[in-house]
Amino acid sequence: MSSPQVRHLSRFAAEWIAAALTCGIGVAVVVGAREYGTGWTDAGPEPGAFPFYVGVIVIAASLGNALAALRARNPAMMFIDATQLGRIARFAIPMTVFVAACVVAGFYVATLLYLALAMRFQGGYRWPASLAVAIGTAAFFYVVLELWFKVALLKGPLEAALGIH
Repeated sequence: MSSPQVRHLSRFAAEWIAAALTCGIGVAVVVGAREYGTGWTDAGPEPGAFPFYVGVIVIAASLGNALAALRARNPAMMFIDATQLGRIARFAIPMTVFVAACVVAGFYVATLLYLALAMRFQGGYRWPASLAVAIGTAAFFYVVLELWFKVALLKGPLEAALGIH
């Protein structure tokens, strides 16, 4: 009986993916900067000059990383396997849902839900402790950010119903 094949991502593939993503970001910055002008006027550089050159540097660095990965290519060198990817997904997926929930439900409700659920299901804490920490943290953020520092964060329908502006 043969053992099941373990799927993994090679380091070479990961470096090329990272280089492609950062190169794409650099291209987006360059294209966006050109809309604001990248030259010089009598008053100095146009508003897009600095972002334009930063974007060019990011593109050059990305191409350099892709070239370095190609020269040092070792297909046997593993970057991540299925087990490690699963661990990352157990962290990244709830965080992505948290960010989406911030937009839909507001920062404080999303924080409360994320902490309570993460503590309960990932941390194995009991509901009373999970809820106490989640409520306390959301309240702490509200007092410090909204009341003391006057930093307005995303509000959702619950905050609006409670009169939290």
